[in-house]
Amino acid sequence: MIVRKFPIEHLDPISLLGHNDSNVRQIERDIPVRITLRDGTLSVAGEEQDVKPAVRVLEELVELAERGKVIEDADVATALGQVRRDGPNGRPANGNGHGNGNGNGHGEPKGRLAEAYDGAPGYTFDRKAVRPRTPTQALYLKALENNEVVFGIGPAGTGKTYLAVAAAVAALRAKKVDRIILVRPAVEAGESLGFLPGDMQEKVDPYLRPMYDALADLMSYDKMRRYLEMGVIEIAPLAFMRGRTLSNAFVILDEAQNTTVRQMKMFLTRLGLNSRAVITGDLTQIDLRSPETSGLVRIQSILGHVADIKFVYFHPEDVVRHRLVKEIIHAFDIYHARVEKRIDDGIGATLDPLAAHIQDEIAAEAAKLKAPLLPDESSPEGERRV
Repeated sequence: MIVRKFPIEHLDPISLLGHNDSNVRQIERDIPVRITLRDGTLSVAGEEQDVKPAVRVLEELVELAERGKVIEDADVATALGQVRRDGPNGRPANGNGHGNGNGNGHGEPKGRLAEAYDGAPGYTFDRKAVRPRTPTQALYLKALENNEVVFGIGPAGTGKTYLAVAAAVAALRAKKVDRIILVRPAVEAGESLGFLPGDMQEKVDPYLRPMYDALADLMSYDKMRRYLEMGVIEIAPLAFMRGRTLSNAFVILDEAQNTTVRQMKMFLTRLGLNSRAVITGDLTQIDLRSPETSGLVRIQSILGHVADIKFVYFHPEDVVRHRLVKEIIHAFDIYHARVEKRIDDGIGATLDPLAAHIQDEIAAEAAKLKAPLLPDESSPEGERRV
C-alpha cells in the first residue's frame, strides 16, 4: 500500500470535495482507494495501480477548483471516465489525440477538464444566470458561439435544448439575430393523441411545450408573451418549415431523432443569410415506426466531413437533472446490453470518437451481471427459464 499527498489549503474544501465529501465518496466508489483530508492536505491511500488514477482525477478537479469552479458530480464522473479511457499509462488508450501534452513530468496528462471550460461563454438573463456545468456543456456553448450549424446528440437531461435556447436568447439580446425560431417534429411518443381540439396553434402546442418551458425559465412571462405576439420568437412544428427561407434567425430543431432524412434535408436547406441552426436529439428515444430511418442517425455520415458543421456528443456523465436520471439512463444501458444484445447509450450509431470506449464499458459491466430471464422457445408460452 502506498500513500500520495498534496496540499489544498488554498482551496475551499466544500467547493472541491462537495457537501459531506460527496465528490470524494464518488471517487472511492469507482476506484478502491481511501481519500482523507487533514490539516489542509489530501491523502490518497491504496495499491499503486489504484492510487495513480485516483490522484490524476483529483489533480484535474483541483485545477478546476483553482479556477473558481465549484466541483459537481458531473465533473467527477467526467474525470473518472477520462482516466478510464486513457488507459494505464495515462494517455488515450486509442491514440485519438485527446491528450494535451501538458503533463506533470510523469507522463500523466493534466488539466484537460479545465481547458474544456476555458473560453466557454456564460449568460445572465432576467431570471437566472446560465453557465456550463460539465465539460461537454462548455464545449457545446463554445460551438454555439463559433459555428453556424451545430448538432447536439446525447441522452436526456444533458442540457442540449436548454443551452441552445439560452444561446439563442443571448444572440437576440445582442442583436446578432432578429428572431428565434424553435422547431419540433410533431411525432407522438408511443401513444395516440387522437384528434386534438382547437385551432392549429392549440393542436401543436402540446408537442412544443418544452420550448415554452425553456423560454419561461430565462425571461419574464410578459416579455416572452410580447415576443411571441410580435413574431420575434416563433415556435412551430417542422412541417411548417417547407418553402421558407430563414434569414437573420437563430433556429433550433429539437427532438431531431424523430425526423426523416428528407425532413432533415428540408430543414437544413431553409437557412438564409446571417442565420444559425442547432439540431438536438437523443438516439435512444426515436418514436418513428422505423427507427433506422431517423435523419439524425444518418446525418452524421452525410455531413460529418463538412468542416464548418460541429457535432457535439453528450454522455450519461453530462446529465444535470435529478441525480437519479443518470442512474436510470445507466440502468437502461445495462438492460439493452444484456437483453437486446446492443448498446443504447444515448448516442447510438454515431461518429463520436469516444463512443467505442463507453460502449465497451457498458458491455463489460453487463457481462459481469447474472444473465437475465429470457423466454424459452421450447417451453409453453408464458414459462421462462434462467
